[in-house]
Amino acid sequence: MSSLRAQLHALPKVDLHRHLEGSLRLQTLAEIAQEHGIDLPSYDIEYLRPFVTVANDEPDFHRFLEKFRLLQRFYPTQAAVERIAYEAVADAAADNIRYLELRFNPLAQARVQGFSLDEVTTWICGAVAKAQRDLDVRVNLILSIRRDVGLDVAAEIADVAVAHLDDGVVGLDLTGDEIGYPAGRFADVFRRAHREGLNVTVHAGEAGGADNVREAIVLLEAQRIGHGIRAIENSYVVDLLRERKVALEVCPTSNLQTGAVRRVGQHPLLDLLALDLRVTINTDDPSVSDTTLTDEYVVAMLALGMTFEQIKRTIVMAAESAFLLPGEREQLAAWFRKELGMLDGERDLGRFRFG
Repeated sequence: MSSLRAQLHALPKVDLHRHLEGSLRLQTLAEIAQEHGIDLPSYDIEYLRPFVTVANDEPDFHRFLEKFRLLQRFYPTQAAVERIAYEAVADAAADNIRYLELRFNPLAQARVQGFSLDEVTTWICGAVAKAQRDLDVRVNLILSIRRDVGLDVAAEIADVAVAHLDDGVVGLDLTGDEIGYPAGRFADVFRRAHREGLNVTVHAGEAGGADNVREAIVLLEAQRIGHGIRAIENSYVVDLLRERKVALEVCPTSNLQTGAVRRVGQHPLLDLLALDLRVTINTDDPSVSDTTLTDEYVVAMLALGMTFEQIKRTIVMAAESAFLLPGEREQLAAWFRKELGMLDGERDLGRFRFG
């Protein structure tokens, strides 16, 4: 087990689906709370752990989302926002993630404290840029819109994302309760954002069914689907994913904790791969789920029966699905194929620029 974990940790990795709000270090959370007088049940991180992680909770989608109500309180200053963003990148780099797409909902960092959406986005872009300079990792950012917000707020977040296209923002995401809040009403916001240069990913097919995945692709022009595991329930949706080359951002541990799958052995990850879909493996919320991408690979191999070669295949597919310009994306995928020993005679497009 330790030998396998060491092998998997050593692999250069891609994480396309990681939330900033679910990446706070517990020690940082406690230190920010003490410094700024944020009332907590305890400042001891072990006592605090059950309030922000779901490791021992009964699987439930809404209980999973509730953890973020507490986590949103820890952005009281610009320095705190920047520290949390920098540390999220540092933790990814420590797991040998070489390309990361980190998503965040600027409302979580802004409205409670009275900051503007543009301010917090500027701070996070700056902190992430510094982390890239300091660490051997490439990071792009995705702004998230919760399904329960009004269309005016959704449009404002999209506008902020477009305004920061030159600062490392590459995409727009729809997140939150897909059962209670259909995605269709956001179609105009996402289509317009796509026309203005943003890539689109949508959380769908996790708590809700396969038709939510179809809706995300057809109405919101999603190029990737967050989770999307229930797409397997509908052959038309499977064909749609394959024909349009839409990648699935699968997060096995999170899927178990939210109740999207009842038991880890029932996870359809291998079946989705067998259907020749673009399947990627990701962390979702490393702190909330108490996981790393290495941990996700261990679960995929030991609990689901994936092979080492299949893990490497998902890494390359993640690189091929990155929200980059086509030339850069080809370079990134070629770099990973080379590093993973999967070139198979393909031309080497040169070294991708990290950091």
